[in-house]
Amino acid sequence: MNMRMPRWVALLLLALSLVSCGGGGGGAGGGAVLAGAGTANAAGSDASAGPGNASAAAGDGTSTSAAGGASSASSGAAAGATAAAAGGDDGSGVGSGGTGVSAAAAVGIGSVDGLGSVIVNGIRYNTDAAQITVQDAPGLQLGVSVKVSGTVNSDLKTGTATRVESAVDLRGTVSMVDPAGGTFAVLGTTVSTDPETVWADSGGLSGIAPGSTVQVWGLPAAPGMLRATRVAQVAAGAAPVLTGTVQNLDPVARVFSLGPLQVRYSAAIGPANGTIVRVRAGSWDGTSALAATVVEGWYAVPQVAGTRVDLDGLITDYAGLGAFRVLGTPVDATGVQVTGGQAANVGNGVKVEVAGLLVNGVLRATKLKIRHIPGTGGPSSFALIGTVGAFASPASFRVRGQPVDASRAGVAFVNGSAAGLGNGARVTVTGSQVLNGVLLADTVTFD
Repeated sequence: MNMRMPRWVALLLLALSLVSCGGGGGGAGGGAVLAGAGTANAAGSDASAGPGNASAAAGDGTSTSAAGGASSASSGAAAGATAAAAGGDDGSGVGSGGTGVSAAAAVGIGSVDGLGSVIVNGIRYNTDAAQITVQDAPGLQLGVSVKVSGTVNSDLKTGTATRVESAVDLRGTVSMVDPAGGTFAVLGTTVSTDPETVWADSGGLSGIAPGSTVQVWGLPAAPGMLRATRVAQVAAGAAPVLTGTVQNLDPVARVFSLGPLQVRYSAAIGPANGTIVRVRAGSWDGTSALAATVVEGWYAVPQVAGTRVDLDGLITDYAGLGAFRVLGTPVDATGVQVTGGQAANVGNGVKVEVAGLLVNGVLRATKLKIRHIPGTGGPSSFALIGTVGAFASPASFRVRGQPVDASRAGVAFVNGSAAGLGNGARVTVTGSQVLNGVLLADTVTFD
């Protein structure tokens, strides 16, 4: 007898087969379904298009990004139609996590070294399904300080972000500039610069004048010190922002010090001495204490045992490789192989990347990389991964919205030449300086 399977049964079996083969694999981070392409992401006005893949939060078929209050959604049917307008940067990037590689809960704190989706401390995080909150800027930009929460894959080069946070760390009037020392002062805080400092609208420290108003993203160091990772000029009268380590706390008078400046707060419970905070105020008359309207913890490291933590910051309280602090977090780097320099170079004021697992509140480091030694310099590198947009010439185009100049002598072109640059070309651009908001390319690789 000829037995025929009903059509609905066949369809059901086919669907079950696809599911069992991983066709809807769940990524880390609350069961979010992640895909490397086919996602519209409103963070920083980036968008990526793909052949019908989808990125969904909690399996509901939508992807929401909270950067600047923007949100976007895509479905498998609509994703293939998501694309930037002709001649513009579509911000496409390859999804970098959640595909067959084991992942562990992780937090990365530092500055943005690259876009595509976002690169922090050498790890490229997929941000397709991330909650992104950016204050004081239109979106994620090279050099802004940032905290990324999510997972890091076992290759320690890629991960998946579930949350990205960024806010300016210092804003006010410049009171002093020391070109020889590479420093300037704002709200009593001494701001130091290095080759990795991104200059958003000047050619360097020489373009910053006393009396001008700037906002600075940076890495808190010793009390009253901040290492600038991005500097931008803003209009006079902008509301002050100050970040630093709390000292001289008086909970009765409700005052504390950030460097030489006294801060008054009104909350019933204030911060603790030794913690790093970001303070916002309505104004400052330049003479009295800064009256805080907001006092918040600065990119706090979650005290969860076994969490992988990646920090980019300056060493303080150095008592040897077994005991020092980075961004206020105690670190034990006993027995770790130091890269980027010699172990003898490690000490207070040295900028490092340090990573490992939290154990009883101490970061047990498995990585210690020197990024900058005061007085001797250090390597710096930024990366952009995406498609060329707004192309005018090799001296003027954008990748991920970031202006690029690849016209200088000595720029290396890989898998192509300058003639191949044009709107829609997929490239990876690396460079070591951002001046007047433009990344000066060292290498352009055609993907």
